This record gives sequence, structure tokens and C-alpha cells, in this order.
Amino acid sequence: MRVALFVTCINDALRPRTGRAVVTLLERLGVAVDFPAEQTCCGQPQFNTGYRHATEPLVRRFDRAFRDYEYVVTPSGSCTAMVRDNYPRIGAKAAAEGRGPELTGIAAAAVPKTYELTEFLVDVLKVTDVGAYYPHTVTYHPTCHGLRMLGLGDRPRRLLEQVEGLELRELPGAEECCGFGGTFAVKNPAVSAAMGADKVRNVTATGAEAVCTVDNSCLLHIGGSLSRQGSPVRPVHIAEILASTEADAQAPVEADTKAPAASGTEGSPR
Repeated sequence: MRVALFVTCINDALRPRTGRAVVTLLERLGVAVDFPAEQTCCGQPQFNTGYRHATEPLVRRFDRAFRDYEYVVTPSGSCTAMVRDNYPRIGAKAAAEGRGPELTGIAAAAVPKTYELTEFLVDVLKVTDVGAYYPHTVTYHPTCHGLRMLGLGDRPRRLLEQVEGLELRELPGAEECCGFGGTFAVKNPAVSAAMGADKVRNVTATGAEAVCTVDNSCLLHIGGSLSRQGSPVRPVHIAEILASTEADAQAPVEADTKAPAASGTEGSPR
């Protein structure tokens, strides 16, 4: 099986380790991974801010980058939800405005093949034990897009429960938003910070060493609040946990960098 990795903007710019973890994990499970170099933003920031027409070129670009693949896998519930929930809306609006069916057709092709990582593992590959080893206590925050728009349900938890050495601790108020919400954090910083403080209080109460999610955007918000409080709790994307092995546990931890998640050519990011 060959899939395309849609790495997303935040992962490419700020957390390239997550993209590399996805490749490591999928290749360990026998999946060949390509990184189409033409990919860029899914258009969520523009769309959420009300610039629907400015989002349309990005929808077309998504189609050009991924049209030849049967599956598109991304380590982001937020960006998956943008494609699956909002691309059809964009297409329907364009058609209603008399601008033709092109975007409707793009959405119809993109929606059924775009998967958030844990969905792909559980629903397509039919695995929950991915051979991971992570000897730490972890609490899981179900992000809003994954929880409410994608309906990920217990898929992430089922994967985490099969990780050797991992102790999963329940997060109080798990279903409450962390306060990031993309442009919401920019428009309503005080409310966003207050919500983040509530989430961090609950994370800290678990006594876990790490907090994980399926979205690095939310982890950046939670991690920033943890850092400002001097908390030792580490924000970790679920892909990095699932990609970890016993050999990794013995190796020194490397700091993430802002290096791009891919070399800029077709192939797998390294």
C-alpha cells in the first residue's frame, strides 16, 4: 500500500518530528509513504476568518497534490476536518454562486480518502498494537475537531492502551476545549488563556509525565501554558508515541527544529 503524507503547516514549520514519526510508524507497518512537494496549507486559517474565496485556490492545490493517491494521511484532526467538513461547503457555495461544479468535484474526491492518522491505523490498517514502546505515564486530550467533527471516539485511546510500558491516566474535563481554536486564540486571547489554564490544571492533576493529542496546534497552546508555569509535563503528539520503540527509549532525546519536514522532492520526509 502507498499513501501520501499531508504533513500540515504547523507540523512542517514547528514540529517536523511529528511528520518523521508518521513515516517511521507507517513504514514499520508495511506502508510506503510519499510526500507530494506541491502540498501546502489546507486553507483553514483563511476559511475560519471568513475569506472563503481566498481559500478556493488552496482547495485546488490540495487536489493537484493528492489526486493520484488512494489515501491521504495526516497527523492532524483539525486539517482532516477542514477537508472533510468544509471542502464540501466551499464547493456547494461556489456552485450556488454560479461558478460551476469544479470545487464540488474536488471535495467529492478528497473527502473519502483523507484520514487522520489514528483513523487510518484503526479503520484502514485494522491495527491497534503498532509495536510501540513508551515507558511513561501519559494523559490524553481529545481535541475539538477530532472529538466533535471527525468522531474519532476511542480510536486514539485504543492505540495508546496497546503501547508497551505506557500508563494511560484519565484527564479530568477531557472533553473541554483547550482554548486554542486557531484564530479564536488571536481574536479572544484572554478567554483562550483562561481556557488553557483550566486545561493545564487538569493535566497537572493527573500526575502524568506527558500529555498527548492528535493535533500539534492544541499541543502548542497547552505546552505554552505548561512551560510558563514551569511544569515538567511534556506535550507529545500521539504519532511520536506510536512511532517509539525500545531502542528509541535508550537514545538521548533530540530537540525539535524548524527544519522542513521534507526535502522538497517527492518521497518520504526524513
